[in-house]
Amino acid sequence: MSVKDCVFCKIVTGQIPVTKVFEDDVVLAFLDIGPISDGHTLVVPKQHFEKLHDCDAGLLSQVGSRLGKIAGAVAAGMSCDGYNVLCNNGRAAGQLVEHLHFHIIPRNLGDGIFERWPAYKYKQGLIETIAAKIRKKF
Repeated sequence: MSVKDCVFCKIVTGQIPVTKVFEDDVVLAFLDIGPISDGHTLVVPKQHFEKLHDCDAGLLSQVGSRLGKIAGAVAAGMSCDGYNVLCNNGRAAGQLVEHLHFHIIPRNLGDGIFERWPAYKYKQGLIETIAAKIRKKF
């Protein structure tokens, strides 16, 4: 996706209006228009990167340093019991906008969101095989 076609780049430049909760020279945080819970906030770097691993380490550090502050404000503002911070990378992971972004999702006990984590156990020996495949890519 090109920067000129990116919805989040258009939001950052003011071409598409949003309800902002925080903005500085590095990130823009705004309320999601399709929230999972009240206060569901998106945090986007102003610079365009498609996925987490594409993002420059220095910029990622700057985004991360702001993410905690924004999450804390969202949690306090919503008086919630907790929150999730999610970053979907690629269509298979649920990324609908091809611009790096983080979801801050306020949570309350018994809210029914993400009730079941689909965890499983590895078959005997498989965990080491998978770890070796990953280690080879560093």
